[in-house]
Amino acid sequence: MRKYGFLQLILSITLTAPSAAQQKAPQISLDQAIAIALEGNISVIQAENTLEAQESGRLAAYGDLLPSLSASGGWTRSQSSTGTLFVQGIPIPGGTTTRNSFSTGLNAQVTLFNGFANTANLNRAGASVHAAEHSLHRTRQQTAYETTQFYLNVLRTKELLKVRQENLKRSKKQLERIQEGSRVGSLSLADVYRQQVQVGNDELSMIQAQNDFDKSKADLAFYLALNVMEEYDFIDPTISLDIDTADFRALNERYKNVPVLVQEALRVRPDYQSALASYNSASSGVSVAWASHLPSVSAFASYGYNSVELATLSDNRSSTWGLQISFPIFSGFRVDNQVQQARVNERIAFEQLKQAERKVQLDIKKTLLDLEAAEKQIDVTKKSVVSADQDRRIAEEKYNLGAGTLLDLLVASANYVSAVSNKVNAVYNYNLVKKQLEFAAGTLQY
Repeated sequence: MRKYGFLQLILSITLTAPSAAQQKAPQISLDQAIAIALEGNISVIQAENTLEAQESGRLAAYGDLLPSLSASGGWTRSQSSTGTLFVQGIPIPGGTTTRNSFSTGLNAQVTLFNGFANTANLNRAGASVHAAEHSLHRTRQQTAYETTQFYLNVLRTKELLKVRQENLKRSKKQLERIQEGSRVGSLSLADVYRQQVQVGNDELSMIQAQNDFDKSKADLAFYLALNVMEEYDFIDPTISLDIDTADFRALNERYKNVPVLVQEALRVRPDYQSALASYNSASSGVSVAWASHLPSVSAFASYGYNSVELATLSDNRSSTWGLQISFPIFSGFRVDNQVQQARVNERIAFEQLKQAERKVQLDIKKTLLDLEAAEKQIDVTKKSVVSADQDRRIAEEKYNLGAGTLLDLLVASANYVSAVSNKVNAVYNYNLVKKQLEFAAGTLQY
């Protein structure tokens, strides 16, 4: 799916929108809706910030492998006063002595060995970055899938509204024919009243369908962080109501090998890969904690100047270098506690990894079951629409010929509307399940 910049999105929506004089809402396709959601979704923004923080931590871990260098400089001034001294009875007046001290220098230190804690810390930081990257990828997939849910719901409620509008038109035309028949005496006045009630019920159903459609558009606009008080026209010609068995065969052939599908999902699904990276990070954390049991070796060097006068500062120089070895003997069991906590974190991460694996298997199994049910629903609803349409036409012909009752016609019409509505729901449910399967397999593009 093509990625849009935010300004490019706004421009594309503006260009596809009719002029203000036509008073029509701008059109937004599914791809555009997903791109808008990826720009402003709070979960995506939070995942991006988390990744940025982890990358900063990895940079700091790299820095631990490099020498540290610092520069220093200082000036101190001291004064000392003495009182009057008496030497063989002769008073000697005291005075004040002032002394300046100037210094400057460079200090460097590098860790040569610390039980491999620095390399383990680098591995842990790198694994945390990978976990954050996979988490961001999964969050983007989640956002794309949820946007598709909202978008398909808008199209579904729009089609259901059309069904109710067409039904109301037929109901009103039927009322006109009954009224005309009542005037000429071929139909009873009771049928007129019954049909008037039916027209009223159909109007209420259309109002409810209109309300559902408007609310679904508002929900989608809110999810996209658009102004819900504005009107938008969500149109995507790539989403069709016409689904044949060839589409079923192609999809079933693609996902027929479930074990291979699961293994491929474990390889590419971002949330599982994030859990795997988190486990690797926790394992490195054990190495970092255990390193505190081992000695550490560091090298240091310094070079500087010092003098009591600034003018002669460069005349007095000194340099120092050496090695420092530190071996822990007893730390009040703090190191043992850190190692134990790190191992607990590793076990927790391992259990979370196994849970993520089971979650992948569960999602794929449930989605494949949903796909099978969705295909059967489409097949059944298609047949139901054909059957209900024939029943409605027969009931209408019988009533017009005086061989049937209005009640039979009303029942047949209600069954037809229900069958058409069920077909609409089944088709959009099938389109959603296809996206859900891509989401479960970790292959959903955005």
